[in-house]
Amino acid sequence: MTADAPRPPLPPFTAETAAQKARMAEDAWNSRDPARVALAYTTDSRWRNRAEFLEGRTAIEQFLTRKWNRELDYRLIKEVWAFKDNRIAVRFAYEWHDDGGHWFRSYGNENWEFDENGLMRLRIASINDLPISEADRKYHWPLGRRPDDHASLSELGL
Repeated sequence: MTADAPRPPLPPFTAETAAQKARMAEDAWNSRDPARVALAYTTDSRWRNRAEFLEGRTAIEQFLTRKWNRELDYRLIKEVWAFKDNRIAVRFAYEWHDDGGHWFRSYGNENWEFDENGLMRLRIASINDLPISEADRKYHWPLGRRPDDHASLSELGL
């Protein structure tokens, strides 16, 4: 796939294609492969992630590399909250631990805007971290893609 090849599904989104787009994003992020994830964004994509502002694929890839060097055993679930035309809003929760073995569940919301080729040109993320005990973890699948039969955020009460 070339860097700017169309990334179906393309806008305008339906309930089905918005859910498909969210699952594709979840799968990519669960790969923890910064280069793979960065290809879903336009070359000049703009991000707000917490209090950090980024622009462009290179900055996104560098950010994700730092993130996954710090957030170990990362597992993520995303769920569509709303969609219209070329925009999707998702809520998410992910679990991870630091190098000291302290576990966290990070909760948040993302607002996404896509170009006509299905590449994300704008991502605005608000995220909060909750310290949890290892016994409170809810995500126990092997690292990588969440199994299709694993509970959703709603089913987990998150």
